Amino acid sequence: MRILVFDSGVGGLSVAREIGKALPAAGMDYVADLAVFPYGGLEPGMLIDRVVSLMDEALAVLDPAALVIACNTASTLVLPPLRARFKLPIVGTVPAVKPAAEHSRSRLASVLATPGTVKRDYTRDLIDKFGGDCHFTLVGSMVLAELVERVVSGEPVTDAELLAEIAPCFVEEAGRRTDTVVLACTHYPLVLGRLKALAPWPVEWIDPAPAIARRVATVTAGAGPSRDEGAPRRFFSTGRRPARAMLDAFGFEEGDGLFAGETLKIARG
Repeated sequence: MRILVFDSGVGGLSVAREIGKALPAAGMDYVADLAVFPYGGLEPGMLIDRVVSLMDEALAVLDPAALVIACNTASTLVLPPLRARFKLPIVGTVPAVKPAAEHSRSRLASVLATPGTVKRDYTRDLIDKFGGDCHFTLVGSMVLAELVERVVSGEPVTDAELLAEIAPCFVEEAGRRTDTVVLACTHYPLVLGRLKALAPWPVEWIDPAPAIARRVATVTAGAGPSRDEGAPRRFFSTGRRPARAMLDAFGFEEGDGLFAGETLKIARG
């Protein structure tokens, strides 16, 4: 079988990596909407229409056993319309508020996300439902996802640039300190080693990717072969081509039909 992973950028590769560990025999395709990355600047209706349109083409051509929306900002909006339109299992990515509340001892936790995820009612509803007595600081970084894109592409990013984006997560209050940080953008785990080294004190960083991979394994149990069963891992994108070094690092090849425009044009076999 094959799994399709979708994100606005390359952040979903952190999820693809964990899916590969959980399902080593599965094939995988990745679609990145680089033409309009990041999604935080899109109006909700435009974001929904765009993702549904891209998935219309990708699912018809790639024939996956499951679709993974490896983007918190998109998942807070597009999961209902996608599930209403398509019949295959669809796994989303949402801020890991519940495990953060369960793990925090100081009862101070932070959600490190994009502005689009922070401003959604969906995120606040998760905190109301699962946060209990844990106080959550919502940190919507304007540029951290873009900094990660640069890092993964081999461009230089300074420690000072990264620290400026994560610093608001670290709160001291009445003798307590933040002890748990939710990585609510799939880009962020790709630089987790650097974030840990830059943190002003040790915290537990919660990466949702392993849980997503376990969910994918569950929903695809017993799935039959996909159309391109023997194909290598393929990376498709809108707008621009990904860095060759990044593809090599994650075991992907450029998919046939990569485009220069803003829409997908995946070559049909």
